[in-house]
Amino acid sequence: MANRDKQLQAIERLLTIMDELREKCPWDRKQTFESLRYLTIEETYELSESLLGGDHDEIKSELGDLLLHVVFYAKIGSEQSSFDIADVANRICDKLIERHPHVYGDVEANSDEEVKQNWEKIKLKEDNKGVLSGVPASLPPLVKAYRMQEKAAGVGFDWQHINGVVQKIEEELREFYLEVNQKNQKRAKDEFGDLLFSLVNYARFMGINPDDALSNANQKFRKRFMKMESKISDRQIDMSQLDLDKWEKLWQEAKSEN
Repeated sequence: MANRDKQLQAIERLLTIMDELREKCPWDRKQTFESLRYLTIEETYELSESLLGGDHDEIKSELGDLLLHVVFYAKIGSEQSSFDIADVANRICDKLIERHPHVYGDVEANSDEEVKQNWEKIKLKEDNKGVLSGVPASLPPLVKAYRMQEKAAGVGFDWQHINGVVQKIEEELREFYLEVNQKNQKRAKDEFGDLLFSLVNYARFMGINPDDALSNANQKFRKRFMKMESKISDRQIDMSQLDLDKWEKLWQEAKSEN
């Protein structure tokens, strides 16, 4: 209980600071929902990177930045007599209770898949807008594909076995190669999109988040390429004179140092 009191005191402190900043700081006083929006997106991506990096101190810092934005929006809402932080907290509490009938009601759910399916069914009933309506149009394409597939699967539109997913990938790959060989750029682009969509679906079946996987691959590539650049600089090599074999040798050196 003492720890809960400490947590509540910290939130109270943040709310007080927000009140003071909104009153006394010219920059904070100027902000609106619209002006904060792009900053919130930036903070979300920074949190995502820290989560992938696994540095708990960095995660704590980025979570604090994101929490500030939640409090900031609630403060603006209260000034407009629209909502405040209590309304925000109570709305999510009500939603969690509503969508967890296996905890707060008499529904049974014995696996995480059953929980997800129940969640999507309840959400669909609440929104009454369509299964995919909850997927924001502004999501990055890879994340959007994953979330659309998850939501479709939540109402039963899914492959019964992973073999079907693999066969679909093979089919899309053949269609992509066909358009490439025929030098039809537009059709090749469409088929490549279908291939990527199928690969995302395969990752979902394997329990892999494709955005996390690609982010890890990006970080790994960046790290290794920077090592190659360091070696090139140390050896005073002219980068423009490197042929493919020398690049490959440098790459294998960098890779072996991971």
